[in-house]
Amino acid sequence: MDAKDTPSLTLHQKILGDIERKIVSGEWPPGHRLPFEVDLAKSYDVSRMTVNKVMTQLARSGLIERRKRSGSFVSLPRVQAAILEISDIEAEVRSLGRPYSYAILSSSVRRMEDTDVADCDIPETSEVLDVTCVHYAGGVPFCIEERLINLSVVPEARAGTFETSPPGAWLLKQAPWSTAEHRIFAVNAVGGLPKLLNIPKNAACLVVQRRTWSELGPVTHVRLTYPGEQHSIVARFAPAGPSSDRS
Repeated sequence: MDAKDTPSLTLHQKILGDIERKIVSGEWPPGHRLPFEVDLAKSYDVSRMTVNKVMTQLARSGLIERRKRSGSFVSLPRVQAAILEISDIEAEVRSLGRPYSYAILSSSVRRMEDTDVADCDIPETSEVLDVTCVHYAGGVPFCIEERLINLSVVPEARAGTFETSPPGAWLLKQAPWSTAEHRIFAVNAVGGLPKLLNIPKNAACLVVQRRTWSELGPVTHVRLTYPGEQHSIVARFAPAGPSSDRS
């Protein structure tokens, strides 16, 4: 490499690093439109070709999306969750290189009611902690968590404020589960969902509904609602055995 090439390489790395930091830090949140290439070239005093190479590299890494006649935009977070795992939402978000945060929307102790989901398996006479929170990826709503915790099995949750740790992460540490069940289905964003998830009304949403049990009985019932375009479910499995002829 000769001396003439060195400044170009250094500037390429500088522009790439500057943009990556703004995206990962959340300064440029998902959906943010980046400056046009000609404007970036002018602000860094480089050729447009240098900027184009940076944008190509960012697009290949999945940090930005390039749209014809519209410009380049910070990519919306996409995550693949395994069906047979109970994952930590914070870990999901951080795996995308996004800053994580959450907020409690409501939390109260009450008795089970007729309006509660019929298949939650928590006895009708039980007291539950009913908590709802929203998880964020880089300041953008990632999913809504609606959870019932059986206080007869996890009495410690009664005093839980979840100021420093969300309910799901707290339960994984405080109340180890022995059995779990997942139901996965799609719904349209109606009611308060469009506002909470910052998506259009009737947009597709992916719901992961989960029940867990311990040796003492049913622990929790949770409904996690994700914007459908930003989430996918993946299961990895192997053949049942050498005698299996199912495909």
